[in-house]
Formats: sequence, C-alpha cells, structure tokens
Amino acid sequence: MAAAAAFSSITSIAAPQEVDEAKQTDSDRWKGLAYDISDDQQDITRGKGLVDSLFQAPMGDGTHEAVLTSYEYISQGLRHYSFDNTMDGYYIAPAFMDKLVVHIAKNFMALPNIKGQGKSFQCELVFAKMGINPIVMSAGELGSGNAGEPAKLIRQRYREAADIISKGKMCVLFINDLDAGAGRMGGTTQYTVNNQMVNATLMNIADNPTNVQLPGMYNKEENPRVPIVVTGNDFSTLCAPLIRDGRMEKFYWAPTHEDRIGVCKGIFRTDGIPEEDVTKLVDTFPGQSIDFFGALRARVYDDEVRRWVAETGVENIARKLVNSKEGPPKFEQPKMTIAKLLEYGHMLVAEQENVKRVQLAGKYLSEAALGDDDMPF
Repeated sequence: MAAAAAFSSITSIAAPQEVDEAKQTDSDRWKGLAYDISDDQQDITRGKGLVDSLFQAPMGDGTHEAVLTSYEYISQGLRHYSFDNTMDGYYIAPAFMDKLVVHIAKNFMALPNIKGQGKSFQCELVFAKMGINPIVMSAGELGSGNAGEPAKLIRQRYREAADIISKGKMCVLFINDLDAGAGRMGGTTQYTVNNQMVNATLMNIADNPTNVQLPGMYNKEENPRVPIVVTGNDFSTLCAPLIRDGRMEKFYWAPTHEDRIGVCKGIFRTDGIPEEDVTKLVDTFPGQSIDFFGALRARVYDDEVRRWVAETGVENIARKLVNSKEGPPKFEQPKMTIAKLLEYGHMLVAEQENVKRVQLAGKYLSEAALGDDDMPF
C-alpha cells in the first residue's frame, strides 16, 4: 500500500505548447519572406537565411511557399487526369491513354515476369546450372565521353573475374549485345576511338588471356584465364581480326521447331496451357522470335491491369502504387486459353505490319513529304 500511496501522490504536469497556432495568422510579419511567385526565376532558397537548415520545413509548410501560376512548372507525374479523357481542354484519345496508363501502372506492380528466353537468358540459365555468377557488361558501357574508358573498364572487369577464379570459384565475363556497342552499323553510325580500342582490347585479351594489365600494374604475375562470352545479332559489324577463328569461337543460334516449343513450354509453364496448345501456338506463328510468345503472355496480364485501373480510377493510381500502406495490388492467376492467345498473336502481327508499312522516317528523309494521299493512317 505504501508503494501505491507513493505512486498516487505524483502529479502529472503537461508540457507547455511550443507553438501557438493562434499566432500563425495572415498578419505574420515574416510571412511574405517565404513566398515566391516568380515563374521564371524561382528562388527555392527563399526564407532559408532566417531559419536554420535543421528546421527547414518542406515546401508548403511555412518556410518555403512556392506559388507557381504556370501549369508548365508542375511535374507531369502530379498532373491530374480526369475521367472524360480531357486535360486543359485538350482531348486524349482513349486508346492512347489506355496504352500509356497500363504501361506505367504495371511497372509499379509485382507482376510475374517471364524473360524472353533468347540468347542472354539461355546463357544465364547455363551459368546458373553450372553454379557460375558472371560479371555482366552491357553495350551501353562500351561508350564514353572520355577516350579509353571502355577499354579500361573491360580490363578491370576481366581482372575482377580473374580474382574470383583465383579464390576457387568459377566466373565468366559476360558482355551483352557487343555488336551494338562496338560494331559499325552503317554510314550513319558514329565510329569513335572507343570502338577501335574496345575491339583492340578484346583482341589483346584473346591473344594474352593470362597477362591482362591495368595502368600502373606491370608485374609479371600471371592472372587466371577467364572465359569471355558475348552475345549479339550481327558480328560482321565488328572488327574482322577480332572474329577470326582462333580468337572467337562463334555460334549462330537458330532455334529449331523443337527448341521453340520447349522454350514456349517454359514461358507458359505456370499458366496451365496444354502441350498441344503450345505446339499449335508455335505452328501458327512460325516466323516469330522467341520474345514474341513472351509478349503474348504479357498481353493477358495487361487485361488484368486495365481492369484494375478502371476500378481504381486514373487519378488514384499514384496513391495506390507509390508508398501505399496496402502495398502493390495482388492479382489472381489469369485464365489463359489458346483462343485468347491466338487473338493477341494476330494483334501483335498487325502491329508489326504497321511498323513495316508506315515508314514515316523514310518518307521525311528521302522525299521530304509532309503527307501523301496514299499514306495510311
């Protein structure tokens, strides 16, 4: 009881209110310092000289009130779309808006992704089966504003792979789309010194795979030999001495009918598509690439995303997808049928034909045409 009596004798004292809301009125003498109504020269540091940066509030909370009267200053991601497909009096084509909204929304969702199962993915599967964790480079890393940087980067990545091998693990230097970064695609492609140095560096590594040096490292210690695997679509664009026999082992992968069926079975393995339907799908589109069938599967999920967008509303997508308490939406496994896949397949083929048929770039460049009567719309 003594303890209880001692506890009951304690008096609670409330802390005084630090900010008097009643004084935060329009008559605040310093209020004008926070406002910036200039569209062309927006001063985002307005008011920071009076308030320490530690206590600097975000925009709209007192110390920074940027008033933008021009609609152009509002980020496109924050612009409001209405249900009637209009924006500022301008009409938005429903099909165009549908395509764009579905594409943006689905990139924020946790949808199952099946890769194209082409050259790069086949290599990744082989590496995984062999227990290899490759060091990957892309064609975009083979160009630089500084001469010699891509060639130096190749040597660095090669030495990193050699260090992994020296520690007892297999490793591979894997370069995606080498021809796109180091090849010469035609007269309109800029050919820089970096293209030459990348080709020369790969030639030098192929000739001396155990003596790859970096600037400032000229010791005679040999490094382990590292396999280099590259993918591409047209190796004839590369330097001829690089692709000669002895330096490059070439393999042209043209999937057979059995290969295409096997890959498509992997693409639709979780969707309950019978094997005979997969075979029918491959036979219906014999000239299409492997990626074509992955795009068919993605079209079915586009329907689910489109349904979710219609239920949620275009203006509520950002609130539901970015930093949402509920997390990204979950979708049930859509039901795929051979009829639906064939329908989408013919739609994709029609889109391919449109790209081939409507060659506007050729029209503009060769004929300077701004529109012909026979031009399809």
